[in-house]
Order: sequence, then C-alpha cells, then structure tokens
Amino acid sequence: MGFTAARWNEWTRFHPAGDRSLHAAHSNIHGGRMNEAHLSVSVGARKSVPGGLASIHVAVFLFGLAGLLGKMLTLPPPVIVFSRALLAALALGSLLWIRNSSRPLKSPHWFFFAVTGSVLAVHWLTFFKSIQVSTVAIGLISFSSFPLFVTILEPVAFRERLQAFDLMTCLLVIAGLVLVAPNFDLSQHPTQGVVWGTASGLTFAILSILNRKYVRGIPALAMVEMVELGAGQNAVATVLLLPFVCGSGIHMTLRDAMLLIVLGLLCTACGHVLFIRGLATVRAQVASVLTGLEPLYGISLAWMVLHEVPPLRTLLGGLLILGAIILAGFAPPRNAISNENRLFTLQPKNPD
Repeated sequence: MGFTAARWNEWTRFHPAGDRSLHAAHSNIHGGRMNEAHLSVSVGARKSVPGGLASIHVAVFLFGLAGLLGKMLTLPPPVIVFSRALLAALALGSLLWIRNSSRPLKSPHWFFFAVTGSVLAVHWLTFFKSIQVSTVAIGLISFSSFPLFVTILEPVAFRERLQAFDLMTCLLVIAGLVLVAPNFDLSQHPTQGVVWGTASGLTFAILSILNRKYVRGIPALAMVEMVELGAGQNAVATVLLLPFVCGSGIHMTLRDAMLLIVLGLLCTACGHVLFIRGLATVRAQVASVLTGLEPLYGISLAWMVLHEVPPLRTLLGGLLILGAIILAGFAPPRNAISNENRLFTLQPKNPD
C-alpha cells in the first residue's frame, strides 16, 4: 500500500488531542511520510483548513488507487514492488538533492532502514499478492485488519496496559474478517486473498511498531528527516528485491510501465507529500476519519474501472473493520506500566 493514510490512526490513538505534538506524527506512517519543517504546535490545537483537507483527501484517494493499479498490472508482485520502491526512492532522493538536504547517515539509521525496509518489502508483496489472487475489495479490507495486530503487539513492545476499548477493536476486526472470508477453504481464491491480506496487515503492524520505537524521545523532526526515512526504506526494499527481478525474463508492456510510473511517482511519492502537508493544518481526529476512506476509494475505483462488485457479506465485513480503524483514532491514551517505558513524554529529551 505504500504510504497508506490508515497509518495515521495508529499514532493518534495513543495521545490525547490536546497533547499531540507533530514531531511524533510519523511514528506509524508506512515508509515514513514527510513532516513540515520543525512544527512544534500541537496537532490537537490546529484548525482544519480547506487546503489541508483537500491535500489529505487527494492523498487518501491516491493510496486507494494503488490497490486498483495492483490489480490492473499483469506483472508478478516482486516486479511491482521493486518498481514502486525504486521510483519512490528516486523521487524522494531527488527531492533531497534539489533541496540540498542530503547528509551522511549514522550506522544506527542504516540498520533501522535495513530492518524496516525489509518489512516494507514483505508488506507490499503480501498486499499485491492478496489483490491479484482475489479482488481489490478483499485485499484492501483484509489488509485493514492491522489494528488487531497492533493491539496485540504494542502492549508487549511498550509495556502498556491493554484496555477494554482495545479488545472491542479486536473483536470488530475479527468479526469483519470472518465475514470477508467466504469460507475457510484455502483452495478458494477469495480465502487466499484474505490470508495474504491479513499477512499484509500483520507486517504493517510490525512496521508501525518499529517506526514508533525509532522516534522515541526524538525532538521535532525536520521535513528533510521524514524524506530520508521514506527514501531509505524504499531504497532498501529495492535492493532486496533486485535479485528476484534480474534474470526473471519478465516481459513488461508499455501499459505496465505507465501504470508502474503512476504507482511509484503519483500514488507513493506524491501521496507522501500531500498527506503530510495536510497534517500540518488538519486536526488529528479529522485525519483519523479521513484515512478510513482509503478502502472506500479503492473499492469504488475497482467497481467503476474493473466492474468488481463486492458481495454484501464482504461489504459488511469491510464496514466492521473500517469502523474499528476509525474508532482506533478516537481511543483514549493507554497507560504505560512504568514511566520508563512511556513512548513519548510531554517534554522531548535532548538529543545525544
């Protein structure tokens, strides 16, 4: 899914609206969306403005479009992900070069990029596999199960107490997945799509937690650092997939090449910029609700372009899962088991 807008929800749920500081906004953003340069005003205090809302709407639309493009492409998932990551890395790297903002990275940063870039590659591979073996609707909806895995994994990773609200979110996601899967026969393509899509949600949950750990206690991040995060993770994904693409003998048509350009540059790099630009002026709760539109946009596009009409059971399951995503954006903050394990403090630590 790339820089999917749904990632915003998983950050907003852990911080009260009045205390949300934008320096942490990228913690659960897939591949790292850009932040505005050194913005320190709390997100909860911002007023939503038309320009910011339009930016987020367009970005979410582009993220949903990625699912449609994955279905329209006739290439295997490794080639799709390699091309998407390569184009996104080149675009973001070019932006750094134009701004004359590139600088050498420290060893810990390279290690983080290596780990998260690997998870990013697996996440995209499983997502596009899900869409190709089933439908756009099943791929997008089953991927959206990631709140279930975040809810399970984060209390372990950050020693936070699980709350009743979290359990309610899990139950909604599980019920939604049961409805989306027509049966539990793995020989059926829709069921395979649910399995691959759920694996995509799991890998995204892991990526979210790793990103969250990476920004722990870091003061306000500059826009350039967010671009570096996205460029670095995409570059690693590109390198990892290179052996699977070279010598594969894949014949790429002009149509496939054009679709890949749209996927890598428009849906990924451009969506990346627009989403974070919108976050500079849109309140966190509003952004949380808007991110739930991503599957809706993708499913609507698939219906109009490919004439994919999801059955009622799939739509009902999708409503339950999307409801869980939106609720996660309004969840009360979790209490840490000990102060030493809190993710963000109100007073940022001084960098070493």
